[in-house]
Amino acid sequence: MHTLIETLYSLAPKISELIILGETSYASSTNQSGDIQLALDIQSDLLIQKELTSLKCIRAIFSEEKEEIIQINPQGKYLVAYDPIDGSSLIAGNLSVGSIFGIYTESFEGKNLIASAYILYGPRLEIVVATQKDTPPILKRYNPISQSWGQTSSLILSSQGNLNSPGGTQKNWSTSHKEMIEGFFKQGYRLRYSGGMVPDLHQILTKGGGLFSYPATTDAPQGKLRKLFEVFPFAFIFECAGGEAINGYQRLLDLPISHSHESTQCFFGSREEIKIVKEIYRNKK
Repeated sequence: MHTLIETLYSLAPKISELIILGETSYASSTNQSGDIQLALDIQSDLLIQKELTSLKCIRAIFSEEKEEIIQINPQGKYLVAYDPIDGSSLIAGNLSVGSIFGIYTESFEGKNLIASAYILYGPRLEIVVATQKDTPPILKRYNPISQSWGQTSSLILSSQGNLNSPGGTQKNWSTSHKEMIEGFFKQGYRLRYSGGMVPDLHQILTKGGGLFSYPATTDAPQGKLRKLFEVFPFAFIFECAGGEAINGYQRLLDLPISHSHESTQCFFGSREEIKIVKEIYRNKK
C-alpha cells in the first residue's frame, strides 16, 4: 500500500503541470459515460496508467475514461479505479478540478474498498488520503519551491455544518428534494457549489461539515455520479472523517454493482445533515 500511495504523491505535480500547460480543446471522442473528452482527460489518463501499471502490487486498474478493466499482475493485491480529471470542463474557466482514486481488493465493489485518495488542483496543490477505517483522512499540501509535500493535517467533520452544495439542474429535482434544499437555506446554510465534485466536497471536509447532494433527476433517474470512480471513494473518505454517505436510504458502500460504470444518487455530509436527508427520503413525494 505504501508504494501505491507514494505513487499518487508523485503523480499529483505531474498532472498539475499537464493542467497548467495543456490545451482545453475537446477530443473527437466520448468516454464510456457519454461525456465528451478533453485532450487533457486522455493525456492525464495515459500518465496515470503508465505509473500504475509499473507497480507489482496492482492486479488491475480501471479508468472512468475507459470501457474495460486493464489487467496488470495476477499476483497483485490491489485494484484501482480512478477518475483522471473530474470536472475537466471547468479548466477552461480556470476553476479547481481534481483526480479521484479508489483502492479495492478482490473485486471492484464498495464492500471491498480499503483506501481512497483525491488530488485537488486549485490555487494550491493538495492531496487527501484515507487508508484506514475510523482513522481521519490526512491532508497534505505541495510546496512547489522545495518540490515536497508538507503541512499535514487531519480532516474531521463536525456533527453539523453550515455549507450546502446541491448538484443537478433544479428544474429536474423532485418536489421533496427541492423542499429539503430550500429548508437548509432557510436554516442559514451557505451555498457552495462550483460544479466540481472534488473542490465542493473538499470544502465541506476542510470547513467542518455540511451537505453535498446529487439526487436522481428526471433527466438522470439513476443519478449521474459513478459508483466505482467517484461515489465509493468519497463515501470512504467521509466515513473516515466522521461523516456519512448514503443514497437517501442506505449506506453508499453497501450498494451492489450491476455494471462497471453504474451511477447512483448520493449524499455526503455531517451526521445531522444526513439525518435530515434520511427523514426526507423516507417520506419522499
